[in-house]
Amino acid sequence: MPAKLKELNIIIAGVGGQGVVLMSEILGNAAVNDGLKVRGSEVLGMAQRGGSVFSNIRFGEDVYAPMTTDGKCDLLVALEPSEALRNIQYLNKSSVVIMNLRKVVPATVSMGKSSYPEIDRIKSELQSVASRVIALDAVDLAEKAGNRQAVNVVMLGAAFGCGKVPINLETVKAAILDRVPAKAAEANLKAFDLGAQACAVG
Repeated sequence: MPAKLKELNIIIAGVGGQGVVLMSEILGNAAVNDGLKVRGSEVLGMAQRGGSVFSNIRFGEDVYAPMTTDGKCDLLVALEPSEALRNIQYLNKSSVVIMNLRKVVPATVSMGKSSYPEIDRIKSELQSVASRVIALDAVDLAEKAGNRQAVNVVMLGAAFGCGKVPINLETVKAAILDRVPAKAAEANLKAFDLGAQACAVG
């Protein structure tokens, strides 16, 4: 881990009910516990189930404002595919994107008032601006871990698996255990490990 990290910007995007805010809190707490300077904010928007949720976590000595500016995101973690596309303006040619492939179709699409972009189009557009796009089925991995609700922890593990997060594994795992019920601890740690493994080879 670098002694003096200047700036690292992570954006977590998803929809209400996916655990974006909990994921960002775990990441922020782990960073603080590892001695990193942290700034962050959540943009909840329509944070009821199905509405967009967006969280910034910024680490480093040169970070003062809570919000990432356009083109400055180092790592975009999207728990829902269209939410990755919604935040494409934050990416640059060195950005890494980790995207859950499982769609949450908005009510407007179900009602025929809008359309949902094809997954291949989403990936193609992201690949045109980012250095690496990793797509995984986080729901499948959460189910394999024994807790379908742990999609956010799978994605947190994937963020660590890609090598962009300067926090010790032991620190983030302790932060997970601090925030999840004891009965779900084993499944959540397994979900984290499966996400990390999927991203490392993705």
